[in-house]
Amino acid sequence: MHDKAMLRRCAAFTGSLVMALCMPGTVADSRAQTDSDEAEVTRQYSDRGADTCLKCHDEDSEFPVLSIFKTKHAQLADKRTPFAQLQCETCHGPVGEHGVRKVKKGEERQPMLYFGARPPADPREENTICLDCHRDRHRLAWHGSAHETADVACSSCHKIHAMRDHVLTRREQPNVCYRCHTETRAAFYRPYAHPVRFGQLACSDCHAPHGSIATGLLAKPTLNQTCYTCHAEKRGPFLWEHAPVPEDCALCHVPHGSVHPGLLNKRPPLLCQQCHSQLGHPSVARGPSGLAGGTASGFLLGGSCLNCHSQVHGSNHPSGVNLMR
Repeated sequence: MHDKAMLRRCAAFTGSLVMALCMPGTVADSRAQTDSDEAEVTRQYSDRGADTCLKCHDEDSEFPVLSIFKTKHAQLADKRTPFAQLQCETCHGPVGEHGVRKVKKGEERQPMLYFGARPPADPREENTICLDCHRDRHRLAWHGSAHETADVACSSCHKIHAMRDHVLTRREQPNVCYRCHTETRAAFYRPYAHPVRFGQLACSDCHAPHGSIATGLLAKPTLNQTCYTCHAEKRGPFLWEHAPVPEDCALCHVPHGSVHPGLLNKRPPLLCQQCHSQLGHPSVARGPSGLAGGTASGFLLGGSCLNCHSQVHGSNHPSGVNLMR
């Protein structure tokens, strides 16, 4: 028994010794291969950094980039920025032969990764590069969002080299969104609309363009909570509530713009009569004999139902069961 155990120990020791003798060569070969791969990758990057790019991409170039030095991306003192790392190549990849080899007339230069709508730019590849740095709580819902699913690239809305990014300016932001959302632009030119075209509101005040858990990329979990951001007096709770109000503001209102006062879907009394029966109530503004004549009600002229039911969103008055005070 002891001899067999000794033999097993000797065999195990011998195997370990053989592995130890062979391992240095294997590790050395692996390290040599890794060093070779790293050297190959390193050779593709420019030794001069942004100077390699700027000799062609100056103010007279088809693709000028000098304005990037007026942006946050070109801050060398901030280690989070691209220029504190590999400068232009941090985002655009190694320059390779693109910035080294001379190109004959009529010959195309070796392409690099650039950001824009033209091929060979791939929106998902572009966005991955941007998200490597811009991965914060504001973009947690980007994956699977409406914009991500539609292959919208970050560069479709943002201008990285520009001194002022229009989508980050309240007055200019809507024009960027209107490039795709043309129907919304038309809605803001209706007689009654939120003051977006006057610069008092921006699309991002209500919507989260980088993704949201709510429908319509709303900034808040529900439409009502989004509306309450400005219209806090409609929040309640009220002693006497009008049932549609806490349910959904869009049951009565159009969010972007309407041809009816108060952004209503329809004018009263037609809007109110979608839920409230006309029976047993003066609900006709014009009768056989004309306005407010015969069976018609003069109270439905002007403000219509609101002439009496003025607290249409809700009332805290002890006698406000009919939303009249």
